Amino acid sequence: MNRLTLLTTKECHLCGAARDALDRVAAETGEGWTEVDVAGDPALARDYGDRLPVLLLDGREHGYWDVDVPRLLRDLKA
Repeated sequence: MNRLTLLTTKECHLCGAARDALDRVAAETGEGWTEVDVAGDPALARDYGDRLPVLLLDGREHGYWDVDVPRLLRDLKA
């Protein structure tokens, strides 16, 4: 199971940059990540749909709209 989950949807114009940032983090740390389209889950769409993309670290919200790479790298090491 991956520690990182990126919540997205097809209409998300910021999700491509978030994917790129997570690919860089994965290359540096070896940490995998999973993408979930909130359109397939009404509860996720309700909770996160207006803030996509949302990054979850260990199931908890770590940030939204962009990936703060330095903060994420620090928190992955903690």
